[in-house]
Amino acid sequence: MQINDPETLAEVTALFRRYETALVANDLATLDTLFWDSPLVLRYGAGENLYGIEAIRAFRAARPAGDLARDLSNTVITTFGRDLATANTEFRRHGSGRAGRQSQTWARLPEGWRIVAAHVSLL
Repeated sequence: MQINDPETLAEVTALFRRYETALVANDLATLDTLFWDSPLVLRYGAGENLYGIEAIRAFRAARPAGDLARDLSNTVITTFGRDLATANTEFRRHGSGRAGRQSQTWARLPEGWRIVAAHVSLL
């Protein structure tokens, strides 16, 4: 298995950046597109455990859209073969100064790369 195949790493890195842009802009349509449309996808948040795409969509639609701008640091994206990757980063929110961590597992599915598991926690 090749770790960090340059082409695969570039694909996932571009998607990670697309996700970050959509998150800060509260672009719900793009965020939905980047998550696996499945009852098996999950997202553990700072105060919630979300199982399935419908729970993730409902959370995003109801959450406050303030204090989303943030700076990232210590981002590590690693690909495993051509179809699986992890993306981990630390963040600090501009408004509140709150710091946290975010991890994503990306899988190449028939419909393209999707986040199949995510975790966000605050420090």
